[in-house]
Amino acid sequence: MGIAVTDASVRPTRRDYSLIGRDSRLAVENGLAAAEWYHTDVPRKQMKELMKRSDGPAIRDTVIWIAAFIVSAAGGIWFWGTWWCVPFFFVYGVLYGSSSDSRWHECGHGTAFRTQWMNDAVYQVACFMIMRNPVTWRWSHTRHHTDTIIVGRDPEIAVMRPPDLVRLVLNFVGVLDAWQATVDMVRNAAGVIGAEEATFIPESERPKAIRVARVWMAIYIATATLALALHSWLPLMLIGLPRLYGAWHMVMTGLLQHGGLADNVTDHRLNCRTVYMNPVSRFIYLNMNYHVEHHMFPMVPYHALPKLHDLIKHDLPAPCPSIWAGYREMIPAFLRQLRYEDYYLRRELPPTAKPYREELHQDDRMPAAAE
Repeated sequence: MGIAVTDASVRPTRRDYSLIGRDSRLAVENGLAAAEWYHTDVPRKQMKELMKRSDGPAIRDTVIWIAAFIVSAAGGIWFWGTWWCVPFFFVYGVLYGSSSDSRWHECGHGTAFRTQWMNDAVYQVACFMIMRNPVTWRWSHTRHHTDTIIVGRDPEIAVMRPPDLVRLVLNFVGVLDAWQATVDMVRNAAGVIGAEEATFIPESERPKAIRVARVWMAIYIATATLALALHSWLPLMLIGLPRLYGAWHMVMTGLLQHGGLADNVTDHRLNCRTVYMNPVSRFIYLNMNYHVEHHMFPMVPYHALPKLHDLIKHDLPAPCPSIWAGYREMIPAFLRQLRYEDYYLRRELPPTAKPYREELHQDDRMPAAAE
């Protein structure tokens, strides 16, 4: 699926992932910030058709999503106190702690529904579930698409080099991410916008982020108070804790997006991974397994990504045939990066593909930020 590349001599110090640090400055100096990215040529008429928004698919999937929430929550409540509640909360947790990730994402792009208030409604609910401030993350994700996996610029790099394997494992139960989200919520509720947040949130939007954090804190305090009053964990099993026990699917699929691939390149074919997945995971993930396609054309709705994939796959690296196959190539890369920070998997383009910049596709490529 890819070629391993190691050059341990080109970077004298470890990468600085801070948005206000050394590599942030280097990214700007080297032209990696807001750079021009490669896009596969797609006829204008076909792209216009693919980008067409529709309420139908998203309404259908949202009705199924909400119905699954109701059934799983009702079953968990009804069988609370017995082992029969476990399968219901297993489903509820994945819906709450994992599928909410793809819903905030797609509705944040404004492409899930054609009707904007529907995008906004699902976006707000999903952001609460996943504990991502809807103001902060709207602007954070904009930066992620502008500077995808550019060190010092992208605030959403899930796996840094060298990888913190303990953190990766703990995030399968949401511990560290949820803790950081709680810290951010409390800080924002206190009226404080962090220095890194200030690099991508416009000043006019910051009061909104603070108001949202305060509303969320009120909801969590009310839920905890109810749990104490009832002497029961049940309220927290419905609000809050699913972010922990249901996060595993989000992490499992999310790590595959960019894990082990190149950084500081301006070709999404080299830093994104498309993976074929089963229908259930695709529903939970809203087709974000077509990740090269999504990053290359982020305004194409999730329901059109399979068609986009078929249209441009001649120009893309071969997809991983399964989640398992993705991990079989990614985990060894993480282990090698513990010793060699500059190790990465270089994606092989098919003979039908069009190289963007020759230096990005050569074995001896040197990271631009190492200069």
